[in-house]
Amino acid sequence: MERKLNTQTKLHIKTGDTVKVIAGDDNGKTGKVLSVDKAKSRAIVEGLNMITKHVKPTAAKPQGGIEKKEAGIHISNLMLVDPKTGETTRTGRKANDKGKLVRYSKKTGEVING
Repeated sequence: MERKLNTQTKLHIKTGDTVKVIAGDDNGKTGKVLSVDKAKSRAIVEGLNMITKHVKPTAAKPQGGIEKKEAGIHISNLMLVDPKTGETTRTGRKANDKGKLVRYSKKTGEVING
């Protein structure tokens, strides 16, 4: 039996991070990451990339109508905001004292929690 390799990509952004959009219609805006889709390399950011969705009437919403909701933004268009300095930063990975890989800020060199 063949052994399956872990093919999921490691991303520089996680749920709960504060990010800044560096390309696209929402360029320059910041927000909190609500969810990350690793398969599509997309993240949903709170209040950014809003779309209108037409909703059919259902038992829960008999009126139906038009809803505004967030759509995914490609990970390459997002940059992590360092929680300590408030500036955008690139991230790297290094082993901590217990041997576990952790993210760190390339600007300050400090470990990013989360």
